[in-house]
Amino acid sequence: MESESTRQQKVARQIQKDLAEIIRARGMAAYDGALVTVSGVKITPDLALAKVYVSIFPSSKADAVMQQLEDETSYLRGELGRRVAKQLRIVPELNFYLDDSLDYVEHIDELLKK
Repeated sequence: MESESTRQQKVARQIQKDLAEIIRARGMAAYDGALVTVSGVKITPDLALAKVYVSIFPSSKADAVMQQLEDETSYLRGELGRRVAKQLRIVPELNFYLDDSLDYVEHIDELLKK
């Protein structure tokens, strides 16, 4: 795995923080009562594409929420653009990915209880 530059890491952290705030500000009601957490962001070296990892609770709503995030990508990118305009020349494209590590942890917990 190639190491990320300090700049990439800084930009990724900033995007993660800003997107988390944007999504939180919309409220759980906007996502059918699901809790949406931006768990991580990876950004390409040219800073043009951000892979945004989100965890969704309860996981039964994951598919619907992921679809909604896809549908809202341009809105979210626009909001992000307003926040990072001074730091970034271009606002990266956003691709959303489901971070199901919470489900994995839950699954392991259940297995351990048996």
